[in-house]
Amino acid sequence: MGRVTLSHLKQHRANDTRFSMVTAYDACFSAVASEAGIDTLLVGDSLGMVLQGHDSTLPVTVDDIAYHTACVAAASPHSFIVSDMPFMAAATTQDAVHSARALMQAGAHAVKIEGAANLVDLVRLFKDQGAATCCHLGLTPQFVNQFGGYKVQGRTNEAAKRLIEAAHRLDEAGTDLLLLECVPNRVTEQIMDATQVPVIGIGAGPACTGQVLVMHDLLGITPGKPARFVKNFMQGADSIQSAFSAYDRAVKDGTFPASEHCFVD
Repeated sequence: MGRVTLSHLKQHRANDTRFSMVTAYDACFSAVASEAGIDTLLVGDSLGMVLQGHDSTLPVTVDDIAYHTACVAAASPHSFIVSDMPFMAAATTQDAVHSARALMQAGAHAVKIEGAANLVDLVRLFKDQGAATCCHLGLTPQFVNQFGGYKVQGRTNEAAKRLIEAAHRLDEAGTDLLLLECVPNRVTEQIMDATQVPVIGIGAGPACTGQVLVMHDLLGITPGKPARFVKNFMQGADSIQSAFSAYDRAVKDGTFPASEHCFVD
């Protein structure tokens, strides 16, 4: 298999077909995921919780993400790699440029930034410098303290309108991908109508072009009660690779996410 590129992901959007994404943090799991056919790997700041043991993503640094990006890039010749810009990594223009440069030079093919319509200028800046972007909307974990916890976003008409408008503006500004987390299906469907770029979902319903899960959730090894949008693909699988393959197939044939993994209002 050749390398998955943005062109491939955009073709999925044009054809109304689906692609898969999982988080990845090291060489071994990245190689297995890539061999299983996973299209895109996210070096997420979720590593702060699943690898480092923190109760949020906030302690993660650019150096952390760059290190894990290099590990992933060394072992995944097939998958497209997206790396998170961690908390406050884009607080100033200088910070943003420094952070994006570090992640792209470590092996990322795009950087993921959390926020809303405030990301428009940053998207344009990165585009001018050749850095692809994935804008993360909805439940953005770096804003957990403002949200007062991990809560579904876009439930009210006003909140939904803000999300849809932000997605539209970021699409017009030139973002390459959007990622929606924990938003009702109806809001996702309206965002799909308002945009042209591939939209990746996690707890955002089946209308999305792609789906993403944290690898540890997918494998059923995250402690505590799983989130509504999680499915354990290790159940019935005889290996980690077969679990990744089952997830990839379920995303592409439309059986995941099912109604029990979604927020309907």
